[in-house]
Amino acid sequence: MSTDVAYLVNQYPKVSHTFIRREIAGLEADGLAVSRFSIRSCGAGDLVDADDRRELDRTQFVLSVGMARLACAALHAAITRPVRLARAIGAAMGAGWRSDRGVFRHVIYLAEACVLLRWLRKSGSRHLHAHFGTNSATVAMLCRMLGGPPYSFTVHGPEEFDKPQGLSLGEKIRNASFVVAISEFGRSQLYRWCEHSQWAKIKIVPCGVDAPLLARPHVPVPHGPRLVCVGRLCEQKGQLLLLDAAGLLAAQGVEFELALVGDGPMRPEVEGLIARMGLRDCVTITGWASADQVAAQIEWSRALVLPSFAEGLPVVIMEALALGRPVISTFTAGIPELVEPGVCGWLVPPGSVEALASVMREALCLPPARLEQMGRAGAERVARRHDVRTNARTLAELLRASIESERSAE
Repeated sequence: MSTDVAYLVNQYPKVSHTFIRREIAGLEADGLAVSRFSIRSCGAGDLVDADDRRELDRTQFVLSVGMARLACAALHAAITRPVRLARAIGAAMGAGWRSDRGVFRHVIYLAEACVLLRWLRKSGSRHLHAHFGTNSATVAMLCRMLGGPPYSFTVHGPEEFDKPQGLSLGEKIRNASFVVAISEFGRSQLYRWCEHSQWAKIKIVPCGVDAPLLARPHVPVPHGPRLVCVGRLCEQKGQLLLLDAAGLLAAQGVEFELALVGDGPMRPEVEGLIARMGLRDCVTITGWASADQVAAQIEWSRALVLPSFAEGLPVVIMEALALGRPVISTFTAGIPELVEPGVCGWLVPPGSVEALASVMREALCLPPARLEQMGRAGAERVARRHDVRTNARTLAELLRASIESERSAE
């Protein structure tokens, strides 16, 4: 069966990529047929959400074919399209020299593109959309050079903004049909790394939350002194600074509970710091949670805390505001475009433990009625700006325009 659009992600489905699943569902609701491709897979046991487990059965995984079939696909490309392959080899080698991942890894990306090309032709996909400007966008670009369909990609940050030259971001933009930024900040960063002539192809399509979350019955803000932080346990999310702020509150005699919802490479370090600071009675780590479990954790809390110092625009902030909870976060990347201090939350300088502790204390001390007021303001913002159905329609229009443009050029 022919599909309109194919999606390519580094790893899909994944606990932290539910926003991609929602976006695909929005495109399908708008009438586009979408096939799913992922570079690599995670096991079903790593997925806590039933919807993610269903997506696992609908996704093809490039690396699952093994090295022998990767080599066969590259050999087939050498026989059937030698000129295109030579151009793609040059692009892969150039990107490899610029990248910290090296030339060999980019040769593998080229072989992955050869496999993907055959799958796209079999599915009849007219356009390829990648998420993240990293290796998935590299494979999409190389696939296009081999004769595959036009491609686009969504840039989230912060990785793309940290090493744009090493990721050949400018070259990927030049070869793309269009590029999606999820915030005004993200678009400004893409402007930095491409020619002015390319600026018009950079579009803003925010991530969104789905209808069930927007329509979820409101749960009143609790009186208990509970805060929640949802996110992967890693340096850039700022959980170590959050624990320092929690330590300040504990030293000042402030009563509180803090739930860290998520998991990640820093969990042992986080657990060790909790123990050393004597915070085991007031700080807990839940591990990964399903979408419903995350929503419940947010509803049980007075506010969401996310002290990130490297971000794009976190979807969990949208989810918390949609659930009527104010947000404590930082003046980082696209976050100030959604969280307005004093209206629907608080923003502090990234890295400032003292400022973070101060606003956490304020959120713990404010009457629930004031928090309810801030939560309503946030929910209105999310419904207006981050409804996944509306944003998926915007993306669908861009995809259809690309497909029609390619048809006209044939």
